[in-house]
Amino acid sequence: MRNLWKIIIVLLLVSAVAAVIVLKKKENQPLQTQTNVNNPQPVVVEANKTQKLPRLVDLGADKCIPCKMMKPVLDELGTEYKGILDVVFIDVWKDEAAGKKFGIRVIPTQIFLDPDGKELFRHEGFFSKEDILAKWKKLGFEIKKKD
Repeated sequence: MRNLWKIIIVLLLVSAVAAVIVLKKKENQPLQTQTNVNNPQPVVVEANKTQKLPRLVDLGADKCIPCKMMKPVLDELGTEYKGILDVVFIDVWKDEAAGKKFGIRVIPTQIFLDPDGKELFRHEGFFSKEDILAKWKKLGFEIKKKD
């Protein structure tokens, strides 16, 4: 009878570990409801099959004052570095699941992702264009305008 209980406990532990692994993998899947500042249509934030780009994801809200301050910065980055840097905005007041998925505590939050979608850095609050470009450089990405 003792051996049966030991087996049951081991099976429960293995099941719990498997459940945690599955949930972690699910958390790391890209969202389907993100908006590219160059294209207001929803886009999938998976790496482009033909061209993998580093990605800046800004999570905020259309009506938040610091988020409104970020909009021109994001628009400039999206326009000036189109094809070099993917700039994405997610309104977490409209898409609460995105805020939960990314573990957002404060808006705006900028998340720097490598071309494979791995998070490299995150910043909370307003972040200037110059500081964003400097952070990319520090992370090993030379983000330069095309001539």
